[in-house]
Amino acid sequence: MQRNVKTAHPDSTVKEVVEKMNRFNIGSIVIVQGERPIGIITERDVLQKVVEHCLDPSLCKAKEIMTTPILTAGEDMSLDDAAKFMASRKIKKIPIVRNQTLVGIVTATDMMEKNPTIVHVLGRT
Repeated sequence: MQRNVKTAHPDSTVKEVVEKMNRFNIGSIVIVQGERPIGIITERDVLQKVVEHCLDPSLCKAKEIMTTPILTAGEDMSLDDAAKFMASRKIKKIPIVRNQTLVGIVTATDMMEKNPTIVHVLGRT
């Protein structure tokens, strides 16, 4: 689990979200209300909901394109269970919460780097 999760607020512009994704070379940003994750924006969200429709990212708000409700997992979930959860829901990133507070994120890439044998489970995403 990565603990330094990059986040944005629902009223952030999509331009600000994309700038942060580019600055940190990451493919998603968790949208938070306080410390609670309420959505996620991935590169695919930006492509499908902004670029494809030729919308101005400096005028679109994160809350308008974020995927919500967000799927999360508890920090006590095993790596194998997390991989199965992600595969069954066809997602590649899962924010980790403790008492509804964001404490980390796990990505399919992280899982494969730490445990290459997990690819057989993740291959279903």
